[in-house]
Amino acid sequence: MRLNKFLSDAGVCSRRQADRMVEEGRITVDGKVALMGQQVTEDQKVCVDGKPVSLVKKKVILAFNKPKGIVCTSEKREKDNIIDYINYPERIYPVGRLDKDSEGLILLTNDGELMNEILRARNYHEKEYEVKVNRPINAKFLKEMSEGVEILDTVTRPCVVRQTGTCTFRIILTQGLNRQIRRMCEALGYRVRDLKRYRIMSIHLGNLPVGKYRELTAKEYRELERMTGRRQ
Repeated sequence: MRLNKFLSDAGVCSRRQADRMVEEGRITVDGKVALMGQQVTEDQKVCVDGKPVSLVKKKVILAFNKPKGIVCTSEKREKDNIIDYINYPERIYPVGRLDKDSEGLILLTNDGELMNEILRARNYHEKEYEVKVNRPINAKFLKEMSEGVEILDTVTRPCVVRQTGTCTFRIILTQGLNRQIRRMCEALGYRVRDLKRYRIMSIHLGNLPVGKYRELTAKEYRELERMTGRRQ
């Protein structure tokens, strides 16, 4: 198989991240620096930063209630990285991001293919958030948020927005632009005070305490596979 798929299946990183690591010379195969697009077999010795890796035997996917202040990266140079915080006994990595100032549901896995399918923008997978802003919201704000806001040289996809309080609302997105909700609010003259994600596709945060994780049930995993097209 291709080296980037091997590293993804081994739970090291996504295929895109694997290609970057190859470009940086961090991957070796049988003691030689790997080449972009290289093919490997299971019996070859693949190392990342000098440490051997092997294909994953058991698929792991966790639901984690991320606290504020934790960064969704597997980069060890970031002292507040999510991997060190969770300290899970097997190699996993976050599915997408939830910015440092936000809290709530994020998934972590060693299933690179499932992660890629969840993240692909064309799949329009839903993510639901509760947001508190710095001043009362009105019908005009809700209408503009739901119809699309111009940020980052594009217009956001239409989305579902529902007011839940004087300064709070729920929003369901089907895309994941960088700091999207915060930028949308800022473009309309509001500032986000609190942001929490409650749902990713069919996975709900529920009563999972802040800073804790749980493994997905077999039923939840099967439903994710169905929604990403990996199971009929």
